[in-house]
Amino acid sequence: MPTALDAVARVREAGLRVGVVSNQSGVARGLLTEAQVQAVNARVDELFGGFDVWRYCPHGPEDGCECRKPKPGMVRSAAAALGLEASEVAVVGDIAADLAAAHAAGARSVLVPTPATRPEEVAAAPSVSGTLADAVELLLAGGAPLPARASDERSEG
Repeated sequence: MPTALDAVARVREAGLRVGVVSNQSGVARGLLTEAQVQAVNARVDELFGGFDVWRYCPHGPEDGCECRKPKPGMVRSAAAALGLEASEVAVVGDIAADLAAAHAAGARSVLVPTPATRPEEVAAAPSVSGTLADAVELLLAGGAPLPARASDERSEG
């Protein structure tokens, strides 16, 4: 992604830690192995100077796990690995499932649209930025409010 290296550098410059939470259903579908996922993650770590936490879900959508986004499992797990509450982290993603996972965990979120992002996802997002660098600046400035507590919302039935 354009501005990704600069965005991660800016987060670190602000004294914050950085992590990745990623659905990897290709493992469940037999398209790749967990070793391949880990090799890609290691290469990304090399290019970006290392992330503080990695979480990925190797399950498919039909597996019903708690880690696969839009479920909050990976966000909560990553926050815990950093010694933080989910309300102390932010998720930057490019699809609704990323933001839904953040919301369900109680974390802030910012959508950075890509060609994979549907127009209705942009319209529904609580916070949208044009680039990763812009998302970081929004978050550092205190933008992207925390989601309402689950008890404050109606259930979706």
